[in-house]
Amino acid sequence: MPEAFVLINTQIGGEHEVLRRILKIDEVDQAYLVYGVYDIVAKVKAETMEKLRDAITWKIRKMDKVMSTITMIVIEGHRKGN
Repeated sequence: MPEAFVLINTQIGGEHEVLRRILKIDEVDQAYLVYGVYDIVAKVKAETMEKLRDAITWKIRKMDKVMSTITMIVIEGHRKGN
């Protein structure tokens, strides 16, 4: 299953609203408010790479109060104990 981490910058003061809306997106597995250069980090999963791309492009990047994003597509993952 394709997955990606999306680093999101929001308008000042918009991070809580954006986080609430991001968590309603089906493809978003997890999302966190963070300190630092970015405001939100989201883990996004989809059945296909096309659906992953569409979720990031049309559901997250085009969202009101989202200023910019950086997407990191996962090429290989490991879990603790595996």
